[in-house]
Amino acid sequence: MPVGKGEPWGSVGPVPDGLVVVATDADLRALLTACRETGQAPPPVGLLGGDLMRALGGSGDRRRFDGDVARLPVDAVRVEAGGRTAWFVAHLVARRGWWRGDLAGVMNTQYRGLWDVAPRAHPGDGKVDVVEVSATMSLGDRLRARRRLALGTHLPHPAIGARQATATELHWSRPHTLWLDGRRWVAADTATITVEPDALVVCV
Repeated sequence: MPVGKGEPWGSVGPVPDGLVVVATDADLRALLTACRETGQAPPPVGLLGGDLMRALGGSGDRRRFDGDVARLPVDAVRVEAGGRTAWFVAHLVARRGWWRGDLAGVMNTQYRGLWDVAPRAHPGDGKVDVVEVSATMSLGDRLRARRRLALGTHLPHPAIGARQATATELHWSRPHTLWLDGRRWVAADTATITVEPDALVVCV
């Protein structure tokens, strides 16, 4: 069940049986995808790196899994675009370029690398944060927003929209390249996004 604001989330206890340890968001996405495609339930996952781990407060130290761990129910996100279906665990980025045109980030976690893209995002609340940059945003404003991304102070801005959704559709006038958890996926002019609450148990 998605966590509500101010509610306790997850539990602390021994490492669950069947734990699979992965190093990156992309590795976790690959594991989830394989499970979805074969109809299997994903195993509990120990996460050693990536943007999702950072949001969960993980240390990246494998020795963490020698004792008690935080066991957290985490959402996954399904995306349909270009006639294909995929999943991501941290973020989707849709863009033609960084410095001109519109672009979008669909965030299951607040971070993308060094950037605090969606400060309100929570990977266990049953929602994604959708951050969209208008094509009207000037190059100067983009440069200023980029400098502020590390601290999450790029919001609010009149050319940057931010909203939360359990499901949404994104449309562009021209195909955008979609990147899932840092990996290039497909080019499309429409993407349908659906949150799958509590899809994974992630240990950090």
